Amino acid sequence: MTIATIVAALSALVAAVLVATPASAHGAPMTPGSRTYLCWKDGLTANGAIVPNNPACAAAVAQSGTNSLYNWFAVLRSDGAGRMSGFIPDGKLCSGAAVVYDFSGFDLARDDWPVTHLTSGASIQFKYNKWAAHPGTFRSYITKDSWSPTRALAWSDLESTPFDSVTDPTSVGSPGNENAYYYWNATLPSGKSGRHIIYTVWQRSDSNETFYSCSDVVFDGGSGQVTGVGPGGSSPSPSPSASPSASPSASPSVSPSASPSPSASPGGSRGCVATYTIAGQWQGGFQGEVTVRNAGTASIGGWTVGWTFPNGQTITQVWNGTGTQTGSSVTVKNVSYNGSLAPNASTTFGFLANSSGANGAPASVTCSAT
Repeated sequence: MTIATIVAALSALVAAVLVATPASAHGAPMTPGSRTYLCWKDGLTANGAIVPNNPACAAAVAQSGTNSLYNWFAVLRSDGAGRMSGFIPDGKLCSGAAVVYDFSGFDLARDDWPVTHLTSGASIQFKYNKWAAHPGTFRSYITKDSWSPTRALAWSDLESTPFDSVTDPTSVGSPGNENAYYYWNATLPSGKSGRHIIYTVWQRSDSNETFYSCSDVVFDGGSGQVTGVGPGGSSPSPSPSASPSASPSASPSVSPSASPSPSASPGGSRGCVATYTIAGQWQGGFQGEVTVRNAGTASIGGWTVGWTFPNGQTITQVWNGTGTQTGSSVTVKNVSYNGSLAPNASTTFGFLANSSGANGAPASVTCSAT
């Protein structure tokens, strides 16, 4: 074989590796929250690092690393095709035996995971994040009364049929952020009490990609409250009775890494607050999100957010907003569909950026309403 042939073969191999990408669909339960989602919420800090407060989340990160939380929406098998028992091994249900990222820490048998408080037999609005949107079916199972949180989940621990199943439910929000999700009304299983796991399988209908997730719940008469998240051990949670017509701005999530900076118009009747969050980072870059909330008492017709990067970062892409950057100064304005905000309503835009150093939040983030 000639040197030229060898070089050509190596070039083809490198090209194949470079174009290989992880699966494009992503998502995870938000209500009731999955282990990865609630642990991500639990550990976010002001500088974008993840430092778990919850002991179970800390144990999961110690085993799987923080990538498992920066990618909380990626517990999947690209070859799943909806398969369950006989495909995912016992003891690996919560991680889906995933191969792209290590989620094995979320299989740990513990009774101190973040938990959602529910009422048996009640109606609840499920929310499932759509980091990427695809058609498919969601099936939710409940653990048997004989299950114990002190042992890793096995297929024999789940009731044989789902208590809820829905295909292509309604959704709100633009993919790629926390405020985008599918939603539907479900009736929780009756006759349940104490700790359980709701196990959800999202099977895409346009590919074999399948998502698996564990949501820890306790049937104690609750209405969707979440405990075990954050420094104080609790986190606000949406009410299951929330209207199905809720817009993305109805999402209750405000990241602990928030850096709000209000800017009100004269008289205080209009104003907005911008909350800056680092959603994920990697060598040479990161993903940011900014939530804009109308903090005034009158509706606004548009908004402009600005900040100065502290370490020379440069934005490469913006969605749900129109961005410009001059030097280290960044300005993002609303687009046509998300400028109008009623009092206390909010919207979110996201961006990708290159960086060569630390990705801490800017010292201040301004927001002006129009």
